[in-house]
Amino acid sequence: MSKNNLNETESKIEIEAKVVELLSNDKFKVELPNKKTIIAYVSGKIRINNIRILPGDKVRIELSQYDPTQARITYRFK
Repeated sequence: MSKNNLNETESKIEIEAKVVELLSNDKFKVELPNKKTIIAYVSGKIRINNIRILPGDKVRIELSQYDPTQARITYRFK
C-alpha cells in the first residue's frame, strides 16, 4: 500500500471572518465576508495559550473543502 502524500493544509481554505456570537464549548458563530454565518471552534494553540475571543473580534479561520459549514479559528487579530 502506498501512502497518500496529500498535505492537510492543501485541503483547507483560510479566510478572515468576524465573530458574531459566543456559543457553548468554545464554539462561535462567525460571519464570512459574503455575510454567511457558520459555526467555528477554537484551535488547540489558541486554547492552550488562553487567547480570549469575544464577539466583534476579527479572526482567521480554516474552512474544509469537504464540509464548508464548519471551521476552525486559527488566529485572532489585534
